[in-house]
This record gives sequence, C-alpha cells and structure tokens, in this order.
Amino acid sequence: MPNELQILALAGLLQVLQIILMAVPANLELGRGKTTSPRDPARMDKPLMDQVHPVTGRLYRAMNNHFEGLILFTIAVLTVTLLDASSPLTRACPALYLAARILYIPAYAFGWVPWRSLIWLVGLAATTIMLITALL
Repeated sequence: MPNELQILALAGLLQVLQIILMAVPANLELGRGKTTSPRDPARMDKPLMDQVHPVTGRLYRAMNNHFEGLILFTIAVLTVTLLDASSPLTRACPALYLAARILYIPAYAFGWVPWRSLIWLVGLAATTIMLITALL
C-alpha cells in the first residue's frame, strides 16, 4: 500500500478519535435526553454546541474542520495514487498533513493563538503541494 494511502487511513482514524473526543464530553455535559433527541430547533433553547463548555465547543469545531480538510486531502492522495505520481515529496506531505491535524486538536481546544491558524496552514500547504506535484 502506498505511503500516501496509509496516512489517509490514519487520518480517517484521527477523524474517528476527534468524534469521540467531542462526543464524550458533550454527552456528559448535556445528558442523553438532549443528545439522543431529534434536536428539533423548536424544542431546543439554542444549538447543542452553544450549551456545552467552550472547550467542548472547540473540539466540535476542530472535528468539523478536519472533515473539511480531509475531503481535500483525500482528493490529493487519490490524485497522486491514481496518476502514479508518488515521489519523495508526495510521500512526505501526508506525514506533515497528519502531524498538523494532530497538533490542531489541542491548538483549537486550548485556544493557541495564532498557532492554531499556522498549524492549519501547514496542513493545507501539504495538501496543496501534493495536488500541484501530482499534476506536474
């Protein structure tokens, strides 16, 4: 299995971990009555993520941010793989992406300013470099 695909699988597992990191405290803070309900806006005072501790809300936003980044990263990995464009650079970029995404979780959760944005930029740059490299 190409290195790029292995790290894509690890990035998928990281997404699962982020769901757990957000869901466990959210369920403890809100209770099962709210988290298992249909969450109809008319029945809620405000969105669930507005009712949790700020760190839990940040973990929720970090999780959603990774869903967004993972889409583009997946496109980059598939492009490199399907075009058979793997190189030392395209094999290094996924590791950089994954490291950035791992660091992004505590950076977002604990409000590391401006580091959170810089860490996010590293992940985006690694993905962009993969796409450009594959097309050249």
